Amino acid sequence: MKRVAQLYMDRKIGANVKDVDGVTNQLQSATITDGVSGSGSSAPKQEPVKRLPGGKVKKKEKQEVIIEKVTRNKRKSITTLKGLDLFGVKLSDASKKLGKKFATGASVVKGPTEKDQIDVQGDIAYDIVEFITHTWPDVPETAIYFIEDGKKVPAV
Repeated sequence: MKRVAQLYMDRKIGANVKDVDGVTNQLQSATITDGVSGSGSSAPKQEPVKRLPGGKVKKKEKQEVIIEKVTRNKRKSITTLKGLDLFGVKLSDASKKLGKKFATGASVVKGPTEKDQIDVQGDIAYDIVEFITHTWPDVPETAIYFIEDGKKVPAV
């Protein structure tokens, strides 16, 4: 009986050694790369993909400024600016500058999607694109859109 137990242990240990040798060879042949190419050029790093519950991938927000004119009380109107904060602009400072430039009331409010937006009293859509591009050069004119009749129209 002792001989059978010894043979069994020798066979089991021998199989494990073969498995360990195979895994060791695989690990030695594998290489680790960090995404930087050997030519010395700096490639932009990819940001890790954010996952929502259920495995869905969170979409990255587009950097665009949306200007919308909302009419209230027949003659009065409010111009709404959305997405200015995506360009690194502080909304409180932007609302102060807009209020001073156009001599109207301007405030930062939460929009229907729980994102902050700037509401400016009056119809200032005609001048606001030029003001935004001159005041904040980080905001390109191609990233500014108007919402007219429910459609997104480029401001250019």
